[in-house]
Parts: sequence; C-alpha cells; structure tokens
Amino acid sequence: MWEKFGEFDSAEEINLAAAAQLAEGDKEAILLIAKENGIDEEDAQDYIDGMAPALCTPMMAAMGKLKVEETELQPYEIMQDWLTYIQMRCTEEPDMAAAVRKKGKSLQGCIAKILVWSMKNAKPVAPDIIKAAGAHPRTTLGIPGMARVKQLITEYYLEG
Repeated sequence: MWEKFGEFDSAEEINLAAAAQLAEGDKEAILLIAKENGIDEEDAQDYIDGMAPALCTPMMAAMGKLKVEETELQPYEIMQDWLTYIQMRCTEEPDMAAAVRKKGKSLQGCIAKILVWSMKNAKPVAPDIIKAAGAHPRTTLGIPGMARVKQLITEYYLEG
C-alpha cells in the first residue's frame, strides 16, 4: 500500500513530506505521496501550483487512507456498510479522522474487531427459521446491529 514513502501517522506527516518534496522541486514525488495516500491528483496539483497551503487536511488524510485500504481489501455487502459507518464517524468527529490515519490502525483491523464480536456473540437461530432456510440445525448468527458496529468502530479507532 505505502511502498515508496511508508505509512504516515497523520495529515501533518503527509504535509511535511510533501513540503520537503516541494522544496526540492520534486513534483512527481508529491503526486506519488498523494496517490499512495488516496489523495486526489487534482488536490495534489493545487498544492504544487500554490493554490492550497497543504497537500491535505486531516479529513482528506483519513478518507484517503480508507480509500487505499478499500481498494486493497475489497469489502462487500455488510463490510462495505461498515466502511461507510467509519467514513461517517470521520465526518462527525475530527478525533475519529485523526485516529483513522494513525499507523497501526486499519480497515482490516476494524473489520476483524467486528467479526470477533460477531463470533463471540452468535446466538442459535430459531428452528423454524433454520427449517425455512434449509440451514444446518446448529446454525448461529451474530451480526451486530448498526449501533453496536458504530460502538465497535469507535472503540477500535479511539480507545485502542
């Protein structure tokens, strides 16, 4: 994911790296920093052209990281919903956007936390439902609701 410049811990780190490249006149490096971090090329070009004071804001850095992780992970169905919840939380709370950008935090890790909760909290499915579905008699289900998922997302990113 972050082959050339590594994983940045914050928008500030991204901006410092971009500023160093700009000082050296290396516009291609700035474009690569942007690409590796999910920042739109147009925004990078605005920064290069002096139309923006920094390459990214904390929100752009968080959303960019999620975009890069989404491309690699390819979440689908309910996992895509979970990603949307993370994005929503970033727009609701600046601390969440900063936390999403942190090194060591990842979409994969967050989804894993939700799945662990799901496995620990799976309950047997009613026999009539199992029969109607043609499922195995010992089928369990532990999909968390929206409120629980939002709680788990918050715990993962903001509480360690």
